[in-house]
Amino acid sequence: MLRTSLLATLLVASGLTSPVVADTFQLTSPHIAEGTRLDAAQVFQGFGCEGDNVAPTLAWTGAPEGTESFAVTVYDPDAPTGSGWWHWFAFNIPAEVSELPSGAAVPAGAVELTNDYGAEGFGGACPPPGEVHRYNFTVHALGTTLELDESVSNALAGFMVNANSLASSTITAVYNR
Repeated sequence: MLRTSLLATLLVASGLTSPVVADTFQLTSPHIAEGTRLDAAQVFQGFGCEGDNVAPTLAWTGAPEGTESFAVTVYDPDAPTGSGWWHWFAFNIPAEVSELPSGAAVPAGAVELTNDYGAEGFGGACPPPGEVHRYNFTVHALGTTLELDESVSNALAGFMVNANSLASSTITAVYNR
């Protein structure tokens, strides 16, 4: 009984019992859906893969009060690298933006990092043959704009995004070849 009340007190004090903001912030896309296979449009062109290498349209609603910018990431946690694979990382997307159209450039003021293919912008799915990989498309509402430029690593930018995230929403799609 004492442990249960202590745990409840700690959760209330830390704010971990109010996921209401996260429930109202939602990422949607006409091109990808939770648990479904990516289309050829979102597959990389190269490394043995034959796709269009085009980012899907991503739209979000319900940003929490205090949002000053957004970050969008696409990450493959299943890549056989020991640290996953960054397919896309953009941040400092202005707070008035609520959609990134398919294949469009990020808006003025936003920063795009070099993906793990070595190119700026979106790099599509291309897992090793015979493997099914997950692709986490995530948008974060940030309480600030990040004081970073395009020279930072995806890992450092990820740390700063997570440290300043007010809410996030993810669509996880899959791909295999």
